[in-house]
Amino acid sequence: MPLTSLFRPLALMIAVASLTSPVALADEAPAVPPAPEASSAADSEAQGLLPLDDLRTFTKVYEHIRQGYVEKVEDSTLLEYAIKGMLSELDPHSAYLGASSFGDLQMNTTGEFGGLGIEVGLENGYVRVISPIDDTPAAKAGVQAGDLIIKLDEKPVKGMNLNDAVDLMRGPKGSKITLTIVREGVEQPFDLELTRDTITVQSVRSKIIEEGYGYLRIAQFQVNTGKDTVKAIQKLEKEDPDLKGLILDLRNNPGGVLQASVEVADAFLEDGLIVYTEGRVSNADLQYKAKPGDLTHGLPIVVLINDGSASASEIVAGALQDHRRAVILGTQSFGKGSVQTVIPLGEDRAIKLTTALYFTPNGRSIQAQGIIPDIEVDRAQVTALRSGGLHVTEADLQGRLDNANGGKAQDSKSRADAQRKKDDLFAEDNQVFEALNLLKGLNLFGNHLPRPAKTVAALEDTVAEED
Repeated sequence: MPLTSLFRPLALMIAVASLTSPVALADEAPAVPPAPEASSAADSEAQGLLPLDDLRTFTKVYEHIRQGYVEKVEDSTLLEYAIKGMLSELDPHSAYLGASSFGDLQMNTTGEFGGLGIEVGLENGYVRVISPIDDTPAAKAGVQAGDLIIKLDEKPVKGMNLNDAVDLMRGPKGSKITLTIVREGVEQPFDLELTRDTITVQSVRSKIIEEGYGYLRIAQFQVNTGKDTVKAIQKLEKEDPDLKGLILDLRNNPGGVLQASVEVADAFLEDGLIVYTEGRVSNADLQYKAKPGDLTHGLPIVVLINDGSASASEIVAGALQDHRRAVILGTQSFGKGSVQTVIPLGEDRAIKLTTALYFTPNGRSIQAQGIIPDIEVDRAQVTALRSGGLHVTEADLQGRLDNANGGKAQDSKSRADAQRKKDDLFAEDNQVFEALNLLKGLNLFGNHLPRPAKTVAALEDTVAEED
C-alpha cells in the first residue's frame, strides 16, 4: 500500500480524535517545508506536525500484518483495530464505540438497556465492578462493588479490552451467563449465574423513613434525573409537610449525565459554583453554577457515599460539601473525576474521549482522589445487644399516677414496637441508621437555616415551570 494512501485516512482520524483543526502532515503539505533531519520528535510536535519516522514504523507494521498474518484481514478492520488501540491505551475511560456500544451508551442515558445491570471498569487486565445497579440481575445475584471478574462463561477476561468484556455480558433477555468472581475477604474465586434482562433503571426513589425525615435515593444520573429529583422533593413535602431532615443516598451510584448532576446539586443550593472543568481545548473549560433558590430552604441533609459512588455522584457530594450544605457520611468515593466527550464518527459509530477533569467549587480535583466523607462510617453487619423480654417502666405499673402535664403514657408494647423498627433499620443498613441519628442531632441543636413556609402548591409551580 502506498504510504500516502495510508496517511490520508490516518490524518483524518487523528484530526477528529484530537478535537483540533486538521493536522498537517510533513510529507503531504507542500506549503510546509520538510523538517530538518536534526529535528526531534518534540520539535515536530511543537510545530503541529506528525512525527514522520513513527508514521513510517506504523505503516511497516500495518503492511506486515496485512501481508503476513495467518488470516486475511480487511483494511477497514485493521484501521478500526488501530483506532481502538490508540484510545484504549490513553486511559480506562476513553474508548471506540462501534454500533452496539454507541447504541448502548445512548440507551444508558435514557435509563433502559439490555444486560446485567452492572457498572464496570478495567483494572490490571481484569474487569472490576464499580457498582451494581439497584433492582437488576447483578444486584439480585449478590454482585458487589469492588468484585473482580476473572471469567465470563469460563472465558478468561485477562487481556480483553473493556468493550469486548461488556459485549460478552450483554445478550438477549432470559439468557444466562456465569461470572467467576474474586472478592476481598473470600479465599477462593466463586461463580455466580445471572440471567440477563432488559434493565430499566428507576433513577430516583423517595420515602419517609421516619416521621419528619425523608430518604432520597439516586441510583444513576440520567437525562431526567434532575426533574425527577425535584418531583421527589415535592412528593416528600406532600407526605410530611413538617420535614426536619433529608438523607440523600448516592452509594453505588456510578454517575451518568453531567447536566443531571448539576441539576440535582442545584436543587439544594441557594447559589454559587457547582463544578468546573479544565482541559486542553478551549471548549473544555466550563463552569456550572446554581440558579438562585434552594428548593428545600436549608433543610439539613446527610449525603451517603461509598467506593461505588463515582463521577456525577461525586460532583453532587463535592459541591454540597464545599458549600457546607450537607454532611457527607460513609466511605471514600471511587475517584472518577474525568470528563468524557462522545464524538460521533457517523450515524452508528463514535469515540469516547477523555477531554477534561472535574473540580469541586473549592478547586479540589476528584480524579483518583474521590470525595472523603466528613464522617467515616463503614457498612457493617451489626446486632443490637438487648436483654430478652419487655422492659417494665413506671407506665406499666398498676395504679400508677398519670403524668402531671397531661402527657400520654407509653406502655411497654408500644415502646417495643418502636424499638423494633429502629433495630430493623440498624441491622439492615447501619449507614442509613447513623445518617438518621445525625439528622436528629442537627435538628436538636438547630444547626440549619431558618426554613420559611413554602406551600406544596408553590413547589408544584416550580416543577411545572421546569417541565
